[in-house]
Amino acid sequence: MGIIDPRTQGREAYERLAWRDAYEQLSAADRQAPLGADDLDRLARAAYLVGSADAATEAWERAHHTFLERGDAPSAVRCAFWLGLTLLYRGEHARGGGWLARAQHILDDAALDCAEQGYLRIPMALRAVDGGDPEAARRSFVEITEIADRFDDADLRALGRLGQGQALVAQGRVTQGVAILDETMVAVTTGEVSPVTAGIVYCAVILVCRGVFDLRRVQEWTAALSRWCAEQPDLKPFRGECLVHRSEVMQLRGEWADAMDEALQACEHQSDLPGDPVMGMALYQRAELFRLRGEFSRAESCYREAIGCGHSAQPGLALFRLAQGRLDDAAAAIRRTVGETERAKERPSVLAGCVEIELAAGAVEDAQVAVDELDKIAAGFDSSYLRAVVAYAHGSVLLAVGEPESACVALRRAWVAWHESGAPYETARVRLQLARAYRQVGDHDTAEMELEAARRVFEQLGAVPALEQVRELMGRAGRAASANPGGLTPREVEVLRLVATGASNREIADSLVISDKTVARHVSNMFTKLGVSSRAAATAYAYEHDLV
Repeated sequence: MGIIDPRTQGREAYERLAWRDAYEQLSAADRQAPLGADDLDRLARAAYLVGSADAATEAWERAHHTFLERGDAPSAVRCAFWLGLTLLYRGEHARGGGWLARAQHILDDAALDCAEQGYLRIPMALRAVDGGDPEAARRSFVEITEIADRFDDADLRALGRLGQGQALVAQGRVTQGVAILDETMVAVTTGEVSPVTAGIVYCAVILVCRGVFDLRRVQEWTAALSRWCAEQPDLKPFRGECLVHRSEVMQLRGEWADAMDEALQACEHQSDLPGDPVMGMALYQRAELFRLRGEFSRAESCYREAIGCGHSAQPGLALFRLAQGRLDDAAAAIRRTVGETERAKERPSVLAGCVEIELAAGAVEDAQVAVDELDKIAAGFDSSYLRAVVAYAHGSVLLAVGEPESACVALRRAWVAWHESGAPYETARVRLQLARAYRQVGDHDTAEMELEAARRVFEQLGAVPALEQVRELMGRAGRAASANPGGLTPREVEVLRLVATGASNREIADSLVISDKTVARHVSNMFTKLGVSSRAAATAYAYEHDLV
C-alpha cells in the first residue's frame, strides 16, 4: 500500500470534522509544497476550529491573495470577510475593519453581483443593532437573506435569519424573533451550514434566549450545542461557552457538583484561548456556585479573577458581601450597579439582588422601587422565570411591610413557577420565606413543614449559608449555643455542625472565613470535650443532641 499524500489526508480529515488531523496534515503538505487557494481556506478554517487563531489568520491571508491571483474575486472576498470577522471577535478592530474594507473595494471595483455582497453587509447590520436601530438592522438582514436565497448560500442564509431574529427581539417582537431563530436552528442542527457558521449561530441563539429569559429554549439549544461539540472533540471555539451554559443549566436543576465540574472545565479550556471573554463568564459562574455553597474564600478569588478578565462580578459579589455580613459594602455595590446597568436583559438579576440587599438594610421603599421595575420588565416577556423572580421579590417586600397574608399569595405563585421550572434551590428559598410568612399569621405547624422541606433540599445541594438560615429559623442554633452542649463554645458548635454535614477542614474554613489551622484546633478541642476520637462519632453526637 502506498503512502497517502498529507494533502489528501488533510482533505479527508476536514470532511470528517477531525480538525486537529486536518490542521496538522494540511500544514505538513504546505511545508512540502505551497497549498492551493482552496486548501489554504481549509487550513485556515481547521486552524481556527482548533484554536490556532494566528495560523488561521495567516492561512486566510494567503488564501485571499492566491484566489486573487487566479482571478476568483468572490472567493478572495469571502476569505477576507472571515478573516476580518474573526479579527473583530478577537478585539483587533483596526485590522478586522481593514480587511472588511479591502473586501468591499474588491467587490466595488469588479462590480460583482454575488453572495459575498451579502456577507459584507453583515458587519454594518450588526452595528445598527448595537447602535440602537434594530429596525434598520432588520431591514438589512432581510436583504442579506434575500441575497442568500438568490445564490442558494446556506451559510449566508443562516446568518441573515439569525440577524433578523436578533433585530426583532431587540424591537420587543420576541415571539416573532424567537420563531425565526427556531427556524434558523433547524438548518444548523441538520448540518446544512459550515462548522464556523454553526458555532456562531448556536452561541448567538442561546444568548438571545437567555436575554429573553426563555429557560426552556436555553436548555434545549444548550443540549443541542453540547451534542454538536461532542461530535468534534478537537473543537476549541464555542466549546468553552457551551460548558458555561451547561453549568448554568445544571445549577438551575440542582446538579451543583456537575455544574461546578463544567465551569472548571470551561476555565481549563479557555486557558488556551487568552483574551477570550468566555473565561470571565466561566470564572463568574464558579464564583456563584462557591457563594451558594458557602465556600467564601474560593468565591472571593473567582470574583476577583472574573473582574480581571473584564467580566462584571455583580450582582453576585454584592450578594456575597451580604452573606459575609458586610451589609454596607453590599448596599453600596448593588446601588452603584443598578445605576450603571443599562441593558434590559441584565437588569432583572441586578434588581432581584437589589431587593434582597435593600430589605436586609431596612430600605423597604427602595426595595419596592426595584420590584416595580422588575414587574414592568416581566410584563414584556412570556417568561415563567421572570414571573417567579417577580413573585418572590414582591412577596418578600410584603412580608417586610407586615402584610404576611398577601405575602403568602405572592410567594405561593413563586413556588409554583420555580417548581414547574425544576429549580430546587430557588423553590427551597421560597419555602424559607413562606415559613416566615406562615409564622406571622400563626400557622406554626405549616411553617415547620416548609422549613423541614427546605432543609432537606439545602442539605442535598450543600447550600451551607441557606442551611444556616433554616437552622436559625428552627431555633436550633440558639438552643445549642445557650445549652452549651458538652462544654463547647459557640464557635465549636458551628464547627461541629459543619463536620456533621461531611465538610472537610478546608471547607469549614471557607464557610466560617477562618484558617485551616484554626479549624483543626477547634476540631481537636471538640473531640477532647466530647470524648470522641473520630468525625463519625462527633457527627453521631451532633445528631443525638439535635444540633443538626
